[in-house]
Amino acid sequence: MIYHLLRFLLKLLSYIPFRVLYIVSDGLFYVLYYLIKYRRKITRKNLTESFPNKNLNEIKRIEKDFYHFFADTILESCKLAFMSQDEIRRRMKFKNVEEVNAMLRQGKSVSVYLGHYGNWEWVSSMPLWLEKGTIGAQIYHKLRNKNMDRLMLHIRERMGAISVEMHKTARYATELANNHKVCVIGFIADQSPKWKESRHFLPFLNHKTPVLTGTEKITKHYQFGAFYLDVKRIKRGYYEAEFVKLHDEPESLPDFELTALYFKHLEQSIILHPELYLWTHNRFKHAEKLEA
Repeated sequence: MIYHLLRFLLKLLSYIPFRVLYIVSDGLFYVLYYLIKYRRKITRKNLTESFPNKNLNEIKRIEKDFYHFFADTILESCKLAFMSQDEIRRRMKFKNVEEVNAMLRQGKSVSVYLGHYGNWEWVSSMPLWLEKGTIGAQIYHKLRNKNMDRLMLHIRERMGAISVEMHKTARYATELANNHKVCVIGFIADQSPKWKESRHFLPFLNHKTPVLTGTEKITKHYQFGAFYLDVKRIKRGYYEAEFVKLHDEPESLPDFELTALYFKHLEQSIILHPELYLWTHNRFKHAEKLEA
């Protein structure tokens, strides 16, 4: 019952034109930032520690820009629930996709590294741009609320992507390889591992940060191609995501080097447009600050 109610509310939202949606988003920003102050302490802490050379006025400007973008992202993600394929292709474009498709035609699967940067929910439209017959998958954390989890799966799979729970990733990749199926798997690889599972640390945004290395292990083991997805916001409601090859032969790299390359690219993207990163999560709870 609750799930169908949520679907109905999303359906109503889908009828709102984007120009009106962003008026609603401006109101949502005010609620999130000024009224309920949603995770502002964590956001301020993350920004201050990540950019120690910026003064308080600069931090506040980034903070407000982020909350404006965060409100946009929430409503844009809701719109995806009923958006047409033509519209999402017009609003979320992928660049250098031919290099990825060339690998797929050669029978080589691909890992795509991305972060909580830009509109990562709209990245689920990637299968619309891939070589015909390719399996497009995305790794995700299952939500505790069953209704919300079901709703998010509906949104994320509308454009042909398959959602794979994180703990099933290795099994899924093995099944595809054993069945000789070509795939593109998207990994949001900037999440913080549990402390007891933290095995490797990298410098990231002025922190010594524990990082997940499972993506690297899968990529190297199955000799997947490896790309970073560099997402740019052109303007409100319009994005471009460029596939950037991380290395010609990822399997030849020393341990953790592929992961380090990904985090260097992600950090560069964040430094250019910090307002597009998800600062509300306690990303650095197990990290140590580095000397500036």
